[in-house]
Amino acid sequence: MGTLLKLVVVLIISLTNLEVKTEETYSLEVKVEELDSNKGQMFISIYNTETEFLGKSYKGTKSKITNNSCVVTFEDLPKGTYAVSIFHDENNNGKLDSNFMGIPKEDYGCSNNARGFMGPPKWKDAKFQLKENKSITITL
Repeated sequence: MGTLLKLVVVLIISLTNLEVKTEETYSLEVKVEELDSNKGQMFISIYNTETEFLGKSYKGTKSKITNNSCVVTFEDLPKGTYAVSIFHDENNNGKLDSNFMGIPKEDYGCSNNARGFMGPPKWKDAKFQLKENKSITITL
């Protein structure tokens, strides 16, 4: 009887392990085109919630600029809703410079080429669904 009980326990554990699913992940390629110059660097951020949009990014990176454009790829992103923001740090000081009224002096953009009216772009205009490997282009 002890051997039979052990076999049943091993079988249950084996079946339980088969049901554990690994989360599917995808890649997101972000292309930025039509920059004014190759000076400085490009900052690219991904957001996965509306509350963090244009604040704390989910993932982010910097990229060199070549031929007035750049391309970066983010790997291992789970299926979900995302938005991307970018800015061209032309003077290489690590931040988006703005004038005394808070209006950016350096180029910036968002996914879906979303633009704000009297303020920054909105999450609802920049968001997109990631449910397969995807490539987006942001034109400045």
